[in-house]
Amino acid sequence: MITLYGFGPAFGIPDPSPFVIKVEVLLKMAGLAFRTDTNGLTKAPKRKLPFIDDGGTIVSDSTFVRWYIEKTYGFDFDATLSAEQRAVAWAFEKMAEEHLYWGIVHARWMDDANFDRGPRKFFKNVPAPLRPAAIAFMRRRIRGVLYAQGLGRHSREEVERLVIRSIDAIADYLGDKPFFMGGVPTGVDATIFGFLCGTMCPPFETPLRTAAERHENLRRYIGRMAARYYPDYQEMAGCPVAA
Repeated sequence: MITLYGFGPAFGIPDPSPFVIKVEVLLKMAGLAFRTDTNGLTKAPKRKLPFIDDGGTIVSDSTFVRWYIEKTYGFDFDATLSAEQRAVAWAFEKMAEEHLYWGIVHARWMDDANFDRGPRKFFKNVPAPLRPAAIAFMRRRIRGVLYAQGLGRHSREEVERLVIRSIDAIADYLGDKPFFMGGVPTGVDATIFGFLCGTMCPPFETPLRTAAERHENLRRYIGRMAARYYPDYQEMAGCPVAA
């Protein structure tokens, strides 16, 4: 059986990492049996989660996991898509992973109130005398990563304007379709769903969440995906569950 290494449920969603949710949905789409393990961070081959262990074969990074599933198990996540549609799906997937993601990180880690609502909880197992220094070190590190990536060079208002444009683009392209590319879920839905969950999860009060929640089609999309892949969650990120 495949083992998926992630962080575990938090903040009212299946995992605080959109990338872990992405892999979990991909495994469900492919109909593969798997178990989850939340103790993999220290042995992660690329020092990040998620990664999978499939009978001793280790695959790290959500996109490489997808390609591994397709090659090993012969499952085509985009079987219903044309070459042009696959290109569009790839572009939106990378926009979510390389742009929206950093907006989520910025909102959770750089805003003191949101940091207290979320990431601070990651340090609960650090001994109390060491905790303030560990928190300060990690926030400085995240700030440095954001600066190197580029978004961290902008003001908070500028970051929000840029990232909200991506959220609006996702909503505009989704339109009235049941799933991102049409009538059936495809590979990009695993990504878009994961990142919208990360954007809209209830504990965090951010302009990004407000912008996403203005789009009723995004709220219903999350509910529709949750009903299909997370039936134990009667309501995901405050969104109506719709078949």
